[in-house]
Amino acid sequence: MVNTDPRNGEELGAPIFQATVAAAMDYEVDVICTATAGRLMKRGVAENLYVKEGSPKSVYDFITDAHEAGVKFYCCSPNLDLFDMTEDDLIPECEGIVGGAHVIETVMEDDEVRVLTY
Repeated sequence: MVNTDPRNGEELGAPIFQATVAAAMDYEVDVICTATAGRLMKRGVAENLYVKEGSPKSVYDFITDAHEAGVKFYCCSPNLDLFDMTEDDLIPECEGIVGGAHVIETVMEDDEVRVLTY
């Protein structure tokens, strides 16, 4: 999720929901949150965001559902500095931190990888 802006909750539903569906279909799914979307990996952020105003389910609830379905979430390393985070600030559903080279290498070297960008 590179272009998805947490300040616009409507943008957050589709990528997380589609990741959940793909994982439920037994696909291996990694969601790498980078740029502004990296804020979603910080504790306390997604808990206060909603895809639709008035919804009882927060974006964090969607992330939790996705994680339970098998989706692995990662934070891009520059986000730690950009958003004044440490590894201790990351939500428990975040598997860890990856750099930009990880994304490029995976896309370029692994013939089995499919990338959807939001």
